[in-house]
Amino acid sequence: MNATSQPTSAVGTLVVLRHGQSTWNALNLFTGWHDVPLSAQGEAEADAAGRTLREAGMHFDVVFTSLLTRAIDTNQRALTQLGQADVPVIADWRLNERHYGALQGLDKKETTQRHGAEQTKLWRRSFDVPPPPVDRSSSEHPANDPRYAHLDPALLPATECLKDVVARVVPMWRNVLVPHLRSGENVLVVAHGNSLRALAMHLEMLSESQIADLNIPTGVPRMYRFHPPTDDDRARSELRVSQVSYLGDASAIAAATNAVARQAGT
Repeated sequence: MNATSQPTSAVGTLVVLRHGQSTWNALNLFTGWHDVPLSAQGEAEADAAGRTLREAGMHFDVVFTSLLTRAIDTNQRALTQLGQADVPVIADWRLNERHYGALQGLDKKETTQRHGAEQTKLWRRSFDVPPPPVDRSSSEHPANDPRYAHLDPALLPATECLKDVVARVVPMWRNVLVPHLRSGENVLVVAHGNSLRALAMHLEMLSESQIADLNIPTGVPRMYRFHPPTDDDRARSELRVSQVSYLGDASAIAAATNAVARQAGT
């Protein structure tokens, strides 16, 4: 059924979108919670994502982004191209990228040369091994960023592994996103490689080894459709995926995914 013509009794469609290339992506730096703008390529990717969504006939009722500029700007550009700039947008810190701790701002190749490929890959792609943390006084610690002043300091990470990101993304999925989808609303989530990998791990029931090899390209919409919820689904605030696919040109998507894989060393 086309996402634009679902009856209100149907489960809505979820589309997730990784932000376009940032200036630090272009420099191959660990970015995490550090706030950087889109590069010129990233702006073009965001615009193209909006056109892809328009060509797919998508219409959204609500949008969620992280608190980071690269996701917010990607969303604004995509919605403009989609012709839906007036859709309500909600920013939630739980969709932020994984915090890379003391690696934030470091060159990925130089980090590999300094610490070795095995250790660097462990920090980057293991499920439960975080990088070294930043000190509480560091400018890279979110406790020193006024955007997070309303949060309990205990929630603010000095470093994170993917397991930590899953722990913040899954409750948001259940408590915030599922109710919108169950009410028949189509939802767009514009976020980051690791917050979207955390969501994909949960929705697609991927193992720790499988999620290590999942590479989500920048600026490519990924669409989820769901089965009608059972009583058990309702009790657990869950939805079961019936279909997942990228939107857009298959060859371009493959090239973008391979580029992420090369960068990540997977």
